[in-house]
Amino acid sequence: MGTWHEYFKAEGTPPEWPYPIKFGEESEYETDVVVLGGGIAGCWAAISAARSGAKVAMFEKGDVRRSGAGGPGCDHWCNVPGNPLSRVEPDDWAIQEMNSLGDFSNGIGIQIQCREDYDTLLEMEQMGGKIRDDKDEFVGVEGRDPETKLMFSPRYSVDGSLAPAEGWGKPGFNPPEKRNNTVIRIWGSTFKPILKRECKKLGVNIIERTMATRILNENGRQGARVVGATGINARTGEFIIVKAKAAIIATSGSGFVYYFDSEHGGISTMYSRNQTGDGTVMAWKAGAKLTMMECSGASRFSGGLRHKWYTGGGDASYENVPLVDANNKRLPAPIQGWEDGGAMFSPQARIIAQIREGVKHGEYKLPFYGDFAAMKPEEAHATWDLMLNEESTTKVMVKTMTEGGFDKYSDQIMNYTLIEMQPSQQYRDAGSGGGIMTDWDLMTNVEGLFAAGMSTYSPGDHSYAAATGRYAGRKAAAYAKRVEQGEISREEIDREKKRVLAPTKRCGGIEWKELNVGVNRVMQYFASEFKNEEMLNLALEEIARIEENAVPQLFALDPHKLMRSLECLSIIEYAKIALNAMKERRLSSPKLRIERQDYPDADPEELKNYLALHLENDEIVFERIPIRFWGNMKEQYEAHNQDYTGVYKG
Repeated sequence: MGTWHEYFKAEGTPPEWPYPIKFGEESEYETDVVVLGGGIAGCWAAISAARSGAKVAMFEKGDVRRSGAGGPGCDHWCNVPGNPLSRVEPDDWAIQEMNSLGDFSNGIGIQIQCREDYDTLLEMEQMGGKIRDDKDEFVGVEGRDPETKLMFSPRYSVDGSLAPAEGWGKPGFNPPEKRNNTVIRIWGSTFKPILKRECKKLGVNIIERTMATRILNENGRQGARVVGATGINARTGEFIIVKAKAAIIATSGSGFVYYFDSEHGGISTMYSRNQTGDGTVMAWKAGAKLTMMECSGASRFSGGLRHKWYTGGGDASYENVPLVDANNKRLPAPIQGWEDGGAMFSPQARIIAQIREGVKHGEYKLPFYGDFAAMKPEEAHATWDLMLNEESTTKVMVKTMTEGGFDKYSDQIMNYTLIEMQPSQQYRDAGSGGGIMTDWDLMTNVEGLFAAGMSTYSPGDHSYAAATGRYAGRKAAAYAKRVEQGEISREEIDREKKRVLAPTKRCGGIEWKELNVGVNRVMQYFASEFKNEEMLNLALEEIARIEENAVPQLFALDPHKLMRSLECLSIIEYAKIALNAMKERRLSSPKLRIERQDYPDADPEELKNYLALHLENDEIVFERIPIRFWGNMKEQYEAHNQDYTGVYKG
C-alpha cells in the first residue's frame, strides 16, 4: 500500500490532528536568560537564574515534569565529597577524579561538581526531594548513617578504588572506615516533578512541547554575542522567537547518529529519545567551539537490538548483588555498565575479558544470574526497592517482575549484560565525550552563550548535570545584568523559519525515519571501528548526497513529525562535524577511541591537545588547545566564585 499516509488517503479516513495547526504563525517573547532544554541541567539552570533575579524562559520538547534522561528517576548522587561524612576533600577528590578519567576529562565541570554537588543536593531537599531514609525503612543496610540517615554507597574506597570483586555482596566487603562516602543513594524519582514545580513557582516561562532550533547571534553574524533563540511547537507548528541577553544550552549530547530501530520494542538506552544533538548543532552554527567530536566508542545501548544494559546484577543500580553462573558458581563482578575505568568506575573491560576466557574454557557456564537469594534480606530490599525502583531504566522492570511473582529474597534474575559481552562495533556513540567547550563561567567563546550538563564535552552523570546547570544559571543571570539586549536580525529569523517549515510544504517524498536510517548506514559503513581517509571522505560524500537528494524530499504532515524531521537534520549536521573532526585527528589512540588504519600510531605531541573546531563564516576552523588548559582547579574555581556562599567553605 505504500506509506501510512497513502493508506489513510486511500481509505478516506485520515486521523484528525488533536491540536490547532499554526504553521507559519509566530509568537515572540522577551527575557533575560533563555534555557534550551528542560532536563536536569536545564531545570537547575532555570531555577538558579530565576533565583539570581533574572527573567527566564525555557524550551523543552516534552513535558518538563518527566522529560530528559533523568526525568523518570535516579538512584545515585555521585561525586559529592562536600557532604559532612565524606572522608575526602572536594578539591582533592576533583583532581583524583580528573586524573583517573584521563587526559581528556573536563576539569572545569568536575571541579564544579565536587565543590557544589552537596549544596545542590541540599537545595533539592529543601524543595521537597527525598535524599534520606527518614522513615527508617532501610535500617541495617551497609552505608546507612544512623544520625543523618543518608544512604552512602558502600562500594567506593577512599583511594577511589572499589571493593574487591571476590568479596562482593558479603557483609563487611568494604569496611566502613575505608569508604570514601562520596556517593549517596537517593530517591531520584521524586526530583523532576519538584524541579518543574519550582520553575513555575519562580515564574519561569516554560515553553513546553517546543524544540529549540537556533541560537540567534547579534545582527545575524556568526560568532557574535547571543541575542535570542528560535523554536517550533511540536503540537501546533507555531514558530517561537525569544529575545534574550543570554542563552544556556542544556539539551544533552548526541543520539541516533549510528543507530535507530523503530521496529523492535523499546529503545534500549538510558538516554531520552529526544537526544539528537540539537544543542551541539545550535552551538556549532552560532560559532561556539566544540571538542572531542572525533571520538566514537562501541555503544552498549543499541536501540531495540539488545537487552537493556541494566540487567541482573553487577551494575550500578544493583549495588552489591553477587553474580553467579548457571551452576551457581560465583563470578568476579563487573560494576557499572561502562567499559572504561575511572575513580567512580571499575576496570570492567579487564573483568569482562576474564569472564569471557572462563566461559571459553568451561570455567563458567551460561546463563549468568544476579543472586538476590544469597544477599542479606535488608540488602536485597535496598537494591530492589530503592536503587532499582528509583533508577529511570529499571523502575518499570521492578514493577513488572514484582507483579509477575519475583521474590527479591529468594529468587535470581538472569543477567543479559554478560551474555552480550561484546558490543557491535557499528552501533556507536558519535562524538563520544564530545561537546561544547567553556570557560570557568561555563560560557563558550560566543559571548552570552553558556552550556551545562551533557551538552559540555566529557560530561558526567545526573548530579554533574544538576550542579553544572545550577552553576550556569547563576553565571548567565549575572552576565545578563551587565548587558543590554542586542539587535536581532529579522533576515536570520526568516531564513531559519523557512528552513524549519520546509518539510511542511511537501505532502510526499521521504519521511524522517527513512532519513534517520540512511544517515545511520553511512556512519556504520564508513566511520565504524576502523577508519581511514578514503572511508571518511566517502562518508562525507554520501552525507552530501543525502543532503542534495533526500533532504529536499523530506516531508512532515503534522507538527510532531516536523520535530522528528528537524531532529534528523541535526543528526546530519552532527555527523558532518564528527566526520570532519575524525579526518583532522590523524592518529590512533585508545584514549580517544580512534583506530586509523592509515595512521596506526599515536602522535605524542597531538595527544597533548584537545582538537577544537568551530565555524567562522560557515568555514570550519581547527585549533589545538592544550589539555589541562583550565589551570589550577581549586584556585581558578575560587577566583571565579568569590561571591558564592554554600555549605562547603573550603
